[in-house]
Amino acid sequence: MKIIMISLDTLRASRLSGYGYAKPTSPHMDRIVAQGVLFERAYAADIPTEVAHTGIFTGKIGLTTGVVSHGSELTHLPKSVPWLPTMLRSAGFTTSAVDNLYQLKEWFARGYRYYTNSVGGNRWIDGVTVNELAFPWIEAHREDHFFLFLHYWDAHTPYLPPADYVPEFYDSGRDPYDPANRSMERAYNHPAYPFFKHHHYDLVGPVTDSAYYNALYDAEIRYLDDRLKELDDHLAKLGIVEDTLLILFGDHGESLTEHDIYWDHCGLYEPTVHVPLIMRWPGRIPSGKRVHGLVQQVDLLPTVLESIRQELPSHIDLAPLADPIGLDGKSLWPAIRGEAEGTAEKVFLSECAWQAARAIRTPRYKFIRTYDAGPFTRPPRELYDLIADPAENDNLADQLPELADQFEQEIGDWVSSKLGGREDPMMRQLAEAGLPFRRRIEQILSASGMSWDEWQRDPRRERFDQAASSCH
Repeated sequence: MKIIMISLDTLRASRLSGYGYAKPTSPHMDRIVAQGVLFERAYAADIPTEVAHTGIFTGKIGLTTGVVSHGSELTHLPKSVPWLPTMLRSAGFTTSAVDNLYQLKEWFARGYRYYTNSVGGNRWIDGVTVNELAFPWIEAHREDHFFLFLHYWDAHTPYLPPADYVPEFYDSGRDPYDPANRSMERAYNHPAYPFFKHHHYDLVGPVTDSAYYNALYDAEIRYLDDRLKELDDHLAKLGIVEDTLLILFGDHGESLTEHDIYWDHCGLYEPTVHVPLIMRWPGRIPSGKRVHGLVQQVDLLPTVLESIRQELPSHIDLAPLADPIGLDGKSLWPAIRGEAEGTAEKVFLSECAWQAARAIRTPRYKFIRTYDAGPFTRPPRELYDLIADPAENDNLADQLPELADQFEQEIGDWVSSKLGGREDPMMRQLAEAGLPFRRRIEQILSASGMSWDEWQRDPRRERFDQAASSCH
């Protein structure tokens, strides 16, 4: 048995044709969907990358592990917390990863017999590099029971797809640098601009058309899709497709100007928390299956464990593969078999990086409680009817105060039940260190001779650019 678990970093569900997108971003992923199961309403309970992956490999949400913030120096995951690669290695699987999360926190390398850091000479990681590192390993271990984690970053900023991928998604009659186009003004004059100037905008060029950025994102997805086809072709060449449980997931999505978020993954809105989740296992998972109910990323660990227990009951040591105590996730197998709609009646959501907020997502409603809006302007409470208003534009919190109160109470009860008297890690983060990405902006501003408050009073691109150039 082989398990290949693939993180498609920053991949938004609604940008794939399997989830209703009209443009051809994902022809090979569409083929995988036709051969397996697609979960229509899969959610990242904790965002962004660091907390999402911690949840995936522990089967526990951030409130349970204490890891709720991305890039925080306060967080630590004890080695006593069960960790999927460690469990599989203890059971006799050969474990491997092509990944760079070790750069963020040491625990991401736990449990692997082979850990290949995919970071090269710069931050941006090309899917070609991931494949070049993974393919020889797969071939060398094709006779093993193995677990392989692959982490593709192509859909993450900066969007730098090969030039020949762009025309399919951007009208040839448009000029991305048209000086008369003002659609980038809100992004360029946003309080978060100092971070994205160096991280994204300067790398892409003096774009004036926001639609061009969205096209670049689509082109990156198509480029990623081709890398996944190469991976599948390699598995077919080695003759191991039938023996491989393939799991594709987005760790979080991406906002493409919605809710004043410009090509980034914060905010507990659907573009960022609704993620793709696709599984294929020939002969075990039915072809073309679609699961309609709510599921979440922490469901993956118990699903993998159940898959192995079903497949290899007499070939490996099952003792390390018992479900750990205190899991927040549930196996997806009842939903795959059609015995359940999903794994949850409602999903609780959390972020503590750009903003600090918690939310509850039911089949109909989304309620968001914001504790610190960071560089954004947010009301403390937001309530959306996702059936009538799927784009989350009409905040009903003031019109339906009793329902908003009910949801806020549910969030409070949920937090209390998960903490069991422990300190709330989000509130500790805010009190002791603040929001990590606000701190990053403050450092960038300080290097340019400007304070946060001074910048917030007048966040114009020209002011920061002038200050930055005069200091350098």
